[in-house]
Amino acid sequence: MGLMTGDEKHGPAATSTLDALWVLYDRVLRVSPDTVDDPSRDWFLLSKGHGPMAYYAVLAAKGFLPVGWLHGFGSYDSPLGHHPDRTLVPGVEIASGSLGHGLPMAVGAALGLRIRGLPDARVWVLVGDAELDEGSNHEAIAFAAPAGLDRLHTVVIDNASATYGSSGGSAARFEAAGWSVRVVDGRDHEALFEAFTTPHPGRPLAVVARVEPKNG
Repeated sequence: MGLMTGDEKHGPAATSTLDALWVLYDRVLRVSPDTVDDPSRDWFLLSKGHGPMAYYAVLAAKGFLPVGWLHGFGSYDSPLGHHPDRTLVPGVEIASGSLGHGLPMAVGAALGLRIRGLPDARVWVLVGDAELDEGSNHEAIAFAAPAGLDRLHTVVIDNASATYGSSGGSAARFEAAGWSVRVVDGRDHEALFEAFTTPHPGRPLAVVARVEPKNG
């Protein structure tokens, strides 16, 4: 991440996601530079896309994109913009940065993969606690559990930046809607891995990863 310079880096938004992203790509996700077009791959959607430096760093470390690209982050002719673009960056599934869209898109992706008869493909989406203020997420959360989307996994990076949510409210919302929920220290790699791999038959999984407060 230190290779990326420039303005508008959204540093806290990026660093809050680094540990969860690393554990996912290093130990959990079934996707690689060689399988990015395999229909049965795991899908990862970064909804929290307005601070993508950690995402780019992990993709580079795992060989999806050249490390040399990191030096040009945010420049006019760089594919690595302040919001990731799926048409420019290998391994990126969705263009994101306008918050509140990733979870509904992940629900649609999980449903679509089921309809296509691809039971091995899992969908992961990483969201921020603040973007759960967006109304589109309420419908996605309410729909997923009754639909039995057990291939759907949501990682909530909770740095206490939500405007309307109460303390611990992220977990309670998912639980009330019938999801399987785990709350962990978002910097503890073993705790993250255990939560990410917890069986949750018949229900989607939400992992709330708590990190230091944004303004703390």
